[in-house]
Amino acid sequence: MDRPWVFDAHCDTISRCWRRCEDLASNTGAVDLDRTEQAFGHYAQIFALWTSHGYTGGDSLEQAYETLLRCFRRQLEASRDRICLCRTGDEIRSAWRQGKAAAMLSVEGAELLGCEPRRLEQAARDGVRVITLTWNHANALSGSHCDRPEQGLTALGREFVRRMEELHLFPDVSHLSEAGFWDVMETARRPVLATHSNAKFVWNHTRNLTDEQITAIIKNQGVVGLNFYREFVGLGQDLDSVRAHLDHILELGGEACVALGGDWDGCDTIADLPDIAAADRLYEFLLCHHYRETVVRGLFYNNLMRVVSLP
Repeated sequence: MDRPWVFDAHCDTISRCWRRCEDLASNTGAVDLDRTEQAFGHYAQIFALWTSHGYTGGDSLEQAYETLLRCFRRQLEASRDRICLCRTGDEIRSAWRQGKAAAMLSVEGAELLGCEPRRLEQAARDGVRVITLTWNHANALSGSHCDRPEQGLTALGREFVRRMEELHLFPDVSHLSEAGFWDVMETARRPVLATHSNAKFVWNHTRNLTDEQITAIIKNQGVVGLNFYREFVGLGQDLDSVRAHLDHILELGGEACVALGGDWDGCDTIADLPDIAAADRLYEFLLCHHYRETVVRGLFYNNLMRVVSLP
């Protein structure tokens, strides 16, 4: 089997490197360059900057954003011959031609930007392309899946999403309240991402998406990233269980709209996928179960690449 190409939509590796004083090149977590270089033909990753109260890298979450951004930049500079920051699909393909991995940047929880639309232009200059509007806590933009779930986008939240789209940043609805989700879909004119969420029909968890939500993302030509966290996969917490989520999204018409969103270094993933290098097990598993190569390649890199390549 040829080594798979991988473009994954979500990991918390930078936050973990910062907390544990480890390096992206090689570490004890789920994602490092030593492993991805050995496992994959090409590799791209959306790295989330995440923290919360109790984990902060400063006196405020906004200061923590700056701390994590500096950590991200240090890690890329230390491995500049192996990985580079990319903002577009063309830049990812250029990195791959140079034999490098590609890093894209996201912010998990708009509170790291003070929930301020005026800060989005600087975030875009910093290289941010994706913003998860809430983490588990409600914020000034919206309720979350588990904190004020009845709260949709506030007026500020709608302004924030509109400004994101003006800057060609992608809203990420993972963690968002269902009411907030529908407000985003009403507001958005460009593709929306659910970078690390599964199908609620398969496993009924508040972090997973209903059929109606998945269908809306498909119609929007966005992407749903399969999450490998045990609590969101459910069932037998194995590759067959991941396959059940994939099959359901495919049944809803999502062949061009499903991706990998492993949630690496942010949770305990299923035993079959302990780290990102194990993604080749899923690749081989799907081919052995007679999934078309176009479906598997779409899941592993093509579908997410399509979205980030939009002008």
